[in-house]
Amino acid sequence: MRIAVIGGAGYIGSHVARELLDFGHEVFVYDNLSSGLRQNLFEEASFTHGDILDIQKLNDFFESVKPEGIVHLAALKAAGESMLLPEKYSVHNITGSLNILNAASKHGIKYIVFSSSAAVYGSPKYLPMDEKHPTEPENYYGYTKLAIEQYLQWYGKLKGIKYAALRYFNAAGYDVKGRISGLEQNPANLIPIVMEVAAGKRAFVSVFGNDYETEDGTGVRDYIHVSDLARAHRMAFDKLQSGESFVVNLGVNSGSSVLEVIKATERISRKKINYQVIGRRPGDPAVVLANPALAKEFLGWQAECSDLDTLLDTTWRAYLTNA
Repeated sequence: MRIAVIGGAGYIGSHVARELLDFGHEVFVYDNLSSGLRQNLFEEASFTHGDILDIQKLNDFFESVKPEGIVHLAALKAAGESMLLPEKYSVHNITGSLNILNAASKHGIKYIVFSSSAAVYGSPKYLPMDEKHPTEPENYYGYTKLAIEQYLQWYGKLKGIKYAALRYFNAAGYDVKGRISGLEQNPANLIPIVMEVAAGKRAFVSVFGNDYETEDGTGVRDYIHVSDLARAHRMAFDKLQSGESFVVNLGVNSGSSVLEVIKATERISRKKINYQVIGRRPGDPAVVLANPALAKEFLGWQAECSDLDTLLDTTWRAYLTNA
């Protein structure tokens, strides 16, 4: 299949592009390089430097490469920032996505695989969280992802575009074969922040609360290896060609606490990880776990390399490559 990967120079996008290439798809990357890196591009995939807010360039791109499917990964993703700058997130995430949908409709593109998020759920009402969990986002970033899912439903009904909305939990890790090493710029997630401490790029990790009702008092999150995520995108295209649109969680239904991540990183990197316990962040639940049963049943997908050691070892190797 001819597949356009929008945001394909980014952290997740580059892994998705690599997976699609490995399975014989033709890949066309479209990225504005605001957070993506040329280092993450592959010779086998063509690259167009463009922004999803540039309607003319987006349409020219679709006209020139004539993709049958799209992976849409282009978005701003800092939940905290979204609460301070909703205008910015409205323009980049919502307007940009509508530009993609309108261009896809105009050019007769049949399939879209969308990078959604567990942020659409808000705080857990029950655990593990399945796809029937109420969608009550607690930050504006999560709202933008939910809004885009709703637009996809309407374009599916009105324009016949089939879509898969993949609700990621906490993406981490790097390509297990070491083919991707471009580091995330200005990371806001725990694992890359811990790695920056190990690599001497920052002084300490802030631990937001150690008085939760968990085994060690720190928050527990469901981490999924980015290579497992990438495989789900590839499998989603196979499913869309033979079935209808769908929404699935991508996670592992097991979690690691903040302190477990810090201690395991010390063991793997052989570096001391300094951390400081500060107050809880508003809205941070004690535990977030995915129920990925539907992805297994519907897609035949399950995580294969999302154990904590693989997540951390592949990330540390990427940081060493950039040392």
